[in-house]
Amino acid sequence: MLKKIIALTLAIMMVATCLTACAAKGPSLKDVQKAGKLVVATSPDFPPFESLEDNKVVGIEVDILELVADKLGVELEIVQMDFDSVLVGIQSAKYDCGMSGITVTAEREKNMRFTTPYYNAAQVIVVKEGSAITGKADLADKTVSVQTGTTAESGCQDEKIKYQAFNANADAKTALTTGKVDAWVVDNLTAIQMVEEGDGLVILEEKMTEEPYAFAFAYGSETLVEEINNILKPMIEDGTIAGIFEKYGETYAKP
Repeated sequence: MLKKIIALTLAIMMVATCLTACAAKGPSLKDVQKAGKLVVATSPDFPPFESLEDNKVVGIEVDILELVADKLGVELEIVQMDFDSVLVGIQSAKYDCGMSGITVTAEREKNMRFTTPYYNAAQVIVVKEGSAITGKADLADKTVSVQTGTTAESGCQDEKIKYQAFNANADAKTALTTGKVDAWVVDNLTAIQMVEEGDGLVILEEKMTEEPYAFAFAYGSETLVEEINNILKPMIEDGTIAGIFEKYGETYAKP
């Protein structure tokens, strides 16, 4: 019996060791500086934070991380993908960092590390002009469009609101303009930019949520996150980040 207990204990220890060894681990500060680059995953369909301009990713978060990379003494390398893939890629440590207007939530903190929040965002409701929908309460028997994997989607789940999820916000918007859904839930600054494109849409005054945005990293990247926090905090306090928002014609909401 004693031999069986010892054998079982050893087997459990081996499994635990294997799980620890096999778990994805993000890069340290030294790893990134040795590589000479910070590899960032993003979904560039989230203006003014990320968008494509002449096949180049530009936006508020790009400008912020370019300054961060410069302080780290490395190059900024951006990899494009769907938003949902950004989160998966960070959790598995396939990329060094994730930026896509990522909200810090308790659920996400179970699987990844976050920097100090740099911006206080809000999710808003967009409807067609003349819609009978005037606030959250009116969504109870309606269908809304959201981007897959976002807090707009999880917020609808929490509120038990019927929704359709799309890989890109452009598709979520089209679902509203073509009448496939009754409303669209999206980040406030993205809503402002995309509503200004026309199509007869308006943003409701009542917000769905208010939430902090930060940059995401895999577990194991603690030294890297700590150093980036040391860079971000003065940028928040001295108005550098506010200046970047102003460059894009946006109002900065300090977290």
